[in-house]
Amino acid sequence: MLHPSYTDLMKVVNKDVEEGETKVVNSRYSIVMATAKRAREIIDGSMPLVDTKPGEKPLSIAISEMNQGKITILAEEEAAKLAELEAKQAEENAEEDFLNIQEEDSEKDAEAVEESEDNE
Repeated sequence: MLHPSYTDLMKVVNKDVEEGETKVVNSRYSIVMATAKRAREIIDGSMPLVDTKPGEKPLSIAISEMNQGKITILAEEEAAKLAELEAKQAEENAEEDFLNIQEEDSEKDAEAVEESEDNE
């Protein structure tokens, strides 16, 4: 048997949902998908958010993280808003990097002109 149970994990995930609101997780499937996604992140190199034992498997770590409230599951609308915000931030960062590169190039060009004038 899986410890903690799906029911226990669903209670942890939905603990902050007030009565009458839509629950974040309504099914075991959501729990399975969230823990599998987090296990994949751990496999890909993310650091665990909980203390781990040597040889502990990524899925067990992900389940422990969820049970201790270290990871959260976002509703679809929240996830879409977060993805949109992250994309906007990435776009702003890329634009800022581009402007910084242009400034550096302008400075290098100015230095080259000064250097050529000094050589003449």
